[in-house]
Amino acid sequence: MGINTERDIEANLQIGPTDQGMVRIFIEANGVEIPMDFTSEEAEEIAEEILAAAKAVKG
Repeated sequence: MGINTERDIEANLQIGPTDQGMVRIFIEANGVEIPMDFTSEEAEEIAEEILAAAKAVKG
């Protein structure tokens, strides 16, 4: 499975700060919870990658 493999899975996504000074991306799907914590610098890099992908899709 790769990034271009389409799947029919519903998931909930939450993004926010933690009380430990991290940025958390929290995914829940089919009873599985995946919390991923990042430093502010890592979160900014992720945000830049998301923006670059969005711009690439627009052409």
